[in-house]
Amino acid sequence: MIDAALVAAFAIWALAVGLRNRREASRDLGSYFLAGRRLSSWESGLSMTATQYAADTPLLAAGLVATGGVFALWRLWSYGIAFLLLGLLLGSAWWRSGVLTDAELCEVRYGGRAAAWLRGVKAVYYGLVFNCAVLAMVLAAAVRVAEPFLPWHEWLAAGVFAPFEALVQGVGVPLSADPEPEGLWARSASNLISVVAIFGFTLAYSATGGLRSVTRTDLGQIVVLTLATALYAFFAVRAAGGLSGLPDALAATVGPDRAAELLSFHPWGAAEAGAALLAVLGLQWLFQMNSDGTGYLAQRCMAYRSPVDARRAPVVFAFAQIVLRSLLWLPIVLALVVIFPLVEGQSVAERELTFVRGIETLLPAGVRGLMLVGMLAALASTLDTHLNWGASYLANDLYARVLCRGLLRREPRPRELVWVARAASPLLMVLALGVMASLGSIQAAWHVTLLLGAGLGAPLLLRWLWHRANAWGELAALVVSGIAAAGLLASELPEATRLLAVAALGTLASVLGSLATRPEAEAQLAAFYDRVRPPGFWGRPEARRALRDRLLALLAAAISLYGTLLGLGVWLVGAPAPVGSRPWFVASTLLLAAGVAPLWLRELRRQAA
Repeated sequence: MIDAALVAAFAIWALAVGLRNRREASRDLGSYFLAGRRLSSWESGLSMTATQYAADTPLLAAGLVATGGVFALWRLWSYGIAFLLLGLLLGSAWWRSGVLTDAELCEVRYGGRAAAWLRGVKAVYYGLVFNCAVLAMVLAAAVRVAEPFLPWHEWLAAGVFAPFEALVQGVGVPLSADPEPEGLWARSASNLISVVAIFGFTLAYSATGGLRSVTRTDLGQIVVLTLATALYAFFAVRAAGGLSGLPDALAATVGPDRAAELLSFHPWGAAEAGAALLAVLGLQWLFQMNSDGTGYLAQRCMAYRSPVDARRAPVVFAFAQIVLRSLLWLPIVLALVVIFPLVEGQSVAERELTFVRGIETLLPAGVRGLMLVGMLAALASTLDTHLNWGASYLANDLYARVLCRGLLRREPRPRELVWVARAASPLLMVLALGVMASLGSIQAAWHVTLLLGAGLGAPLLLRWLWHRANAWGELAALVVSGIAAAGLLASELPEATRLLAVAALGTLASVLGSLATRPEAEAQLAAFYDRVRPPGFWGRPEARRALRDRLLALLAAAISLYGTLLGLGVWLVGAPAPVGSRPWFVASTLLLAAGVAPLWLRELRRQAA
């Protein structure tokens, strides 16, 4: 009863926030998708953290640690460089661009028909293909979380439940995390009801209040998420024998050698650390389709009230995401290996489910309800952001630019576009449900999305830093990397090798495509530079100086970020130190992290001046 009351209270609060912001969000697309460009750095930074928490990510972390140890989490931690780059290098440039979506930036940066084509292609690729794939992973996590706690087939009358069961059985695609045939369709129907209910709840506040509602509900969600996860960590670690005894408990469960591999933060103690994997870990922040913030992170930068907020918020986000979130998850996922020991032949999907099993079996009433609210908040915060972001492509780039201005030769009305945006969200959810039905483990789906975006990262950065980049180069990267990814998905090559191959081909296609075609007109480049003032190679000394200073600040910020993570992480879980004794390593890394902090803080203040 306590658990249900906590969930109901959270739902009522979120719906109230959406309704309260409905009128202001209905004015135009700028009010709906960018909150009237009035977000502050702290609220948006924490909002991005809530979005990136996601319900699928802790399950992914549980699977990664169980199969590859703590070192495997560098697949997630490496993105911290991209977050810092967004803030220290490009945040103010995104803000000054004044666009509504990153696809719209194509016609600010480039000119001619190629730019218009690129804008349309990116709106489809990011808004439909990639966005629906991410939504599908989130919904797959929703199924895994909801199945043990929401048995609708036990609660609803047979006459009410039967049509849902007939529907999923008629489609013939099970939606259950449990492959056991007995009761499969009943569980699938229950999960369908849960997913539709979660979607309807999220849509009710996000589609009414737009980004303003998304951000404000995210702030409440991150508070609940943090508290609930901290309590989960306490109960999980206690069940595993206590924090100080966690390394010994792991050794007793999986053996001393395997325990050392699971606890290792560094490559020379990890189980899987070949040369190709190390190359991917070092460059994964670049080999991805959001390397410059493209997507909902850029959308937040464009929604800030000033360029100062656009620089600071991604840095707040990076530290909250990489340090705070990881320090809460690490004890949980390691304790779960002790509580639910590894079994020979166990699938990745089954290891991911241990995170949910821990909630079900380890937490007392009240705390379990709070954690369910936290997981619901994680689902909602990710769904609302991706629905809002995906709808912005459909309304601003496809409906307004391609259909109305391009084909119908008319200017759409502001409120008309808001209604199109609201109608786009259910469409995105239906497409995501179709993708979700074909997913295996969350980790496998995540690997596919990584491969699809690996060839796009470098071209995205080049358009900001290199005046010679053009629309044809970006189009070439999209086509070549898409073909390469599709071909390599069926290959037997290691995943790291496939990622490097797609990244190399996409980058090469972008550079050669730009050099083999006509450069952008000087007037177009001058207008873009004057409007955005990007750092880099633009034939202007101040742009090169800005690039140098910001890259040095980025390096210092990365040392602070990862030094804090390593020092506190090794101390927290009793991991073996990469060099020297554990106390010496912890103290030295934390001192180094603090010592270089003034370098990047000074650059942030200088950019703000």
